[in-house]
Amino acid sequence: MKKRLRVNKVCILTTVHNTFDTRIFYKQANTLAKAGYNVTLISQYRKNEVVEGIRIIALPILYNRLIRILVLPWYAFKLALYEKAAIYHFHDPELIPVAILLSLLGKRVIYDVHEDFPRQILSKYWIPAKIRRIIAKIAELIEKIACRFYTKIVAATPAIAHRFPHSKTVIVQNFPILNEITIEDTIPYLERPPYIIYVGQITEIRGAQEMIQAMSYLPENLGIKLLLIGNFVPSALETKLKQLPGWKYVEFLGWKTRDELRQFLGKSRVGLVLFHPKPNHIEAQPNKLFEYMSAGLPVVASNFPLWQQIIEKTGSGLTVDPLNPEKIAEAIEYLITHPKEAQQMGQNGRILVLKKYNWAKEAEKLLTMYREILR
Repeated sequence: MKKRLRVNKVCILTTVHNTFDTRIFYKQANTLAKAGYNVTLISQYRKNEVVEGIRIIALPILYNRLIRILVLPWYAFKLALYEKAAIYHFHDPELIPVAILLSLLGKRVIYDVHEDFPRQILSKYWIPAKIRRIIAKIAELIEKIACRFYTKIVAATPAIAHRFPHSKTVIVQNFPILNEITIEDTIPYLERPPYIIYVGQITEIRGAQEMIQAMSYLPENLGIKLLLIGNFVPSALETKLKQLPGWKYVEFLGWKTRDELRQFLGKSRVGLVLFHPKPNHIEAQPNKLFEYMSAGLPVVASNFPLWQQIIEKTGSGLTVDPLNPEKIAEAIEYLITHPKEAQQMGQNGRILVLKKYNWAKEAEKLLTMYREILR
């Protein structure tokens, strides 16, 4: 029995993401656990415990970014070695040195790439603008050199996959788990209040300011309210946004569990995903976009070519210039004042998720890759 558990033992590492990150915990770790793997997750958390069959080993929660980058990877490395896992699956670029060491020690290592990291650096507010391009080039070089040490690379989008060796790379996209978001007793769409919703990190480059500015352009008699679910990054952004005239039409709800999120999606009429046209966003496939669609909500999204192809060509929402609050407001007003058309758009998106953009297909790719590695 012990031998079997060791052969099937998987150690997942993250020093950046929340323990219950949707991609890491609810999709990948859960999929592996249900397939019979012995899964351990090393992440920042309050205590060691087992949740849904996944053993969580807690790293200290650090709020200072520099200390986290310098300290936590090596703490995670020590804990990971003790696990003696068959496969080590890591999710953060700052863990690349740890992954290389694990590989040199003969371990099988998977690098899970959520974002185009070098392009992402170009938008990092905490890195001085003058040196972002230099740091991005260095990061790209490090990622390229480190590839030779990985057993496999998991890319969250086709665009990310193009940056890595084809022979080692598997695309496992961040599509929603079927029926996770929808619930039986949601309010019928046409009976819902005029609520629009945004879920995720609340940041400037994800359109926080433009969303709130757009609220001030909407007719007051429509009673439209914006539900904000997530955390402000940086925290000082909250103070800035509260000064905007549109804030009086906002209800900030903070971070919510998956169960709570279902309830709020179930009483909303429009989902917003208005990322700025930054290099890391143009070909991104944000989880929230597909979760809105899975919940049957029409979306108002950035007019990137890829997103237009997904949304407008399938009739599941509207795309606009994400830097133009007036255009954002026009799209929101149209969907609120044309509820039957908006409802049909939501249904179109739901059908698309059921047929194509769902986790079931991606889960099988993940499991196939694991079987190949262990074979």
